[in-house]
Amino acid sequence: MEKIARIVLTGSESTGKTELARALAAHYRTAWAGEYVRDYLDAKGSALDAGDVEPIARGQMAREDSALSASPREFVILDTDLFSTVIYACHYYGSCPEWIERAARERRADLYLLLDVDAPWTPDPQRDRGERREEMHALFRDALEAAGARVVVIRGGWEERRARAIEAIDALKALLS
Repeated sequence: MEKIARIVLTGSESTGKTELARALAAHYRTAWAGEYVRDYLDAKGSALDAGDVEPIARGQMAREDSALSASPREFVILDTDLFSTVIYACHYYGSCPEWIERAARERRADLYLLLDVDAPWTPDPQRDRGERREEMHALFRDALEAAGARVVVIRGGWEERRARAIEAIDALKALLS
């Protein structure tokens, strides 16, 4: 079986990652995996703490692996990955378990679509960094750069974001074929 490429939508809160991930999966008729931490937090029913980092990482990996095995195409769309877990663990708790950092590097995606913070902030009970989105965006950008990841920044209105993401995915497909 050929390797299935991973395309990850990543970045700060409230930048349209989930909506764009769904739209891209529909456009390409491929599998996608949602962000595990949102479901985990809903199920937990209370604030996260450092003890939640490892179960969140395991859940995210399982969700990604499930999408990979279900993908009818040469790639899968992921609404975040372990780099998000690492970035947020370090941001909130000052560190991240080494095995998660290692797994993030080992599972590095083929393409990261880094959504810019130029989208309007949409509050919801799980979001708490509206005033720090630029700082968070920089953390994502720097972590992906340090990992040597292929990154395309996605900005603008919804249609511009969608078109730029499709352009980036088509370029990756051409590169891989």
